[in-house]
Amino acid sequence: MLRRKQGAEIHLVEADDGALIHVELWGTGQPVVLVHGWTMSGEFWVRQKEGLADDFQVVVMDLRSHGNSSKILQGHTMPQYARDIRSVIAYLGLRETVLAGWSLGGPVVLEYWKTYGGRGISAMALVEMTPCAMSPEAWNTHSLRGHNFDGLNEAMLSLQEDRRAYGSRFIDIMFKQGEAPTEDRAWMLREHLKTPTPAAVAAYSDYVMRDYTTVLETISVPVLVANGDSTHMAFGPKTGRYVADAIPDGRLKLFENSGHLPFYEEADAFNKALADIARG
Repeated sequence: MLRRKQGAEIHLVEADDGALIHVELWGTGQPVVLVHGWTMSGEFWVRQKEGLADDFQVVVMDLRSHGNSSKILQGHTMPQYARDIRSVIAYLGLRETVLAGWSLGGPVVLEYWKTYGGRGISAMALVEMTPCAMSPEAWNTHSLRGHNFDGLNEAMLSLQEDRRAYGSRFIDIMFKQGEAPTEDRAWMLREHLKTPTPAAVAAYSDYVMRDYTTVLETISVPVLVANGDSTHMAFGPKTGRYVADAIPDGRLKLFENSGHLPFYEEADAFNKALADIARG
């Protein structure tokens, strides 16, 4: 299904189980597929839609039950999300694709590589992500480091008890200074609330239980590893260096003026780094 809005084509791509995945296409050229984080949406890539469309075909998708994709309560696992990406790439006939994943989208991209290898992929980007949220290793800066199940339970209870308050706090700490600009918080919270709470819990629970550390060494394409640096919320230089060093052609780019949102807080520098990895 195809419709148009100013500056973009909009597609609804049917996944292998019938879920409808909302996809926007901006610009023309080598495709760059952007996969957002947990309870976020493709709208978070607004500065890539604007900043990269002159040179690339920017493909922005909403994961199932996120953004404007169909609200479906099954399939909230990293393998199903990867299959949904495959459905989008196959539907659009993309080749020589740069596949980028932010936060939870990072493990989804790693799951895609694990399952499909380099089929249709010429480069990747892993943006502010961890390959294993519960790893006890020193490189892991996730709040659930060391199999912190008490922390997981506390977070999921907080999410379910007051979704709006949880989302507002979560959005604030993604920014370098620990507080979102008022206008940004408003639209980001609207996007966050589009994901039904049961789907959010299911996706997060699956994400934190997976370990993709052994996948890193198998990647045979160039990979941009993009990390912010914040005391509020960022996987930061420590995780970034580990991930980049584990990938044969991993290229670390640190964004010192960003937290969890380097592609938004330092959009021009991020877009340049992504364009550089796309061109080899």
